[in-house]
Amino acid sequence: MRAVVTTATGTPDVLRLTEVDPPEPAPTEVLVKVSAAGVNPVDWKIRSGQFPSGGLGATPFIQGWDVAGVVESGPRVTRFAPGDEVFGLIGFPRRGGAYAEYVTAPARQLARKPKELSFEEAAALPLAGLTAWQTLVETAHVKAGDRVLVTAAAGGVGHLAAQVARALGAEVTGTGRAAKHDFLRAVGVHHPVDYTTGPLHHAVTGQDVVLDLLGGDHSFELVRTLRPGGLLITVIGHVSPELATHAASLGVRVTGFLVEPDHAGLEELARLVTQGDLRVRVDQAFPLAEAAKAHEYGEANRTVGKLVLVP
Repeated sequence: MRAVVTTATGTPDVLRLTEVDPPEPAPTEVLVKVSAAGVNPVDWKIRSGQFPSGGLGATPFIQGWDVAGVVESGPRVTRFAPGDEVFGLIGFPRRGGAYAEYVTAPARQLARKPKELSFEEAAALPLAGLTAWQTLVETAHVKAGDRVLVTAAAGGVGHLAAQVARALGAEVTGTGRAAKHDFLRAVGVHHPVDYTTGPLHHAVTGQDVVLDLLGGDHSFELVRTLRPGGLLITVIGHVSPELATHAASLGVRVTGFLVEPDHAGLEELARLVTQGDLRVRVDQAFPLAEAAKAHEYGEANRTVGKLVLVP
């Protein structure tokens, strides 16, 4: 089969389209013919060396954790049958191998693809969508009437988190440049805020929950938008002792987060899609052979929604 192999740490040209042996499913795994694979910021951060490869091991390896496709086989699997259309977050943060024509995955890391989504849209949903679901629903327990701030709300996680928060009945504020405010309103943001016009805490206060998709020094300002006792969840890096101390001095809480594969969460996201409460924006779909171009595009921070690869 064809697969995009990360041959070394470096610029996008280390991604090479290569012929490799197709994987073989173990018991409780399925073999999936890939129709589309999602591209996420963590992909190019690992490729460039900004993030450690961790469970991927040393190069060469095949990147990618978001997948949508068709089940081909699955020894001793009862959840799916050959021909079923599925999508999922596979292996994360260990090897997933979605930048390929075929992948294997534990059956319980996949869910049935809703008919309302194309394969490209379904491949764009798992990592970003589960991040939104697991932070807002399972970590913050957002409920009707809560005030939720989503940063980078036009991005991959952000545009899905805004819709999840609104479906939960929250009052949603989202940050983005003024040119993206119409898009933010279209994905459920009640109060779009242009973060370039001045300190964010001057424009936004009293939030119950902040979903921090920026990290770094931004987190120190974001905690100032919370009400006393409010919660900031950062998905970028760890909570530093300095940030924890700063948050405590303001009477607010902070926690880190790392998304996990979860078929139950995928099924909840699929339910929101079927109900019409969740739409997935695919900014661009690149051929598998142009994975390097997809990384270049993503690293330029021009993306509205998500990027995908199509074998």
